[in-house]
Amino acid sequence: MIKEEKALEERDLGIIEGEFITISQSTVRNVEGGHVEMQQVGALSIDGERIESTQCASFFLRGAEVDLNQSISGVTFGDHTTINSSVAPVSLSRGEMYVSRSAAGVIGAGNVRAENTAALLVLANRVEGEMTTLLDWKSAAALGAVAGGLWGLFRLFRKK
Repeated sequence: MIKEEKALEERDLGIIEGEFITISQSTVRNVEGGHVEMQQVGALSIDGERIESTQCASFFLRGAEVDLNQSISGVTFGDHTTINSSVAPVSLSRGEMYVSRSAAGVIGAGNVRAENTAALLVLANRVEGEMTTLLDWKSAAALGAVAGGLWGLFRLFRKK
């Protein structure tokens, strides 16, 4: 098997595929690879086995091992995820997730280790460390019941 390596810098790119991909100071539509390293990149979709993202912005990021550092990612899926000084509205991990000095919307993982992190809602088997959450499971259920009741009431009035 031939190992393919691509290093790209300061470009406007479409779809990138390769085994080892290094991208810096570029914009990309879609990246698929084994080991993806990015620095100061704007990307729509990133898919890889190992993803290292530093000062990047992405909409959808999926990998077995994901490392976000000073980045923004709309939706992040990973088996083992590390989020450091980043913003991640939706972060889901099958295994461990380590979140440090970050802001998150919804975090879902098997185990979460946190350090000085704020989140809207955390769904995990075990949470360790210092994390501030807006909703726990009881308040999320109550909020869902109120929203469902209001929606049902408005639907009832709308039919008449």
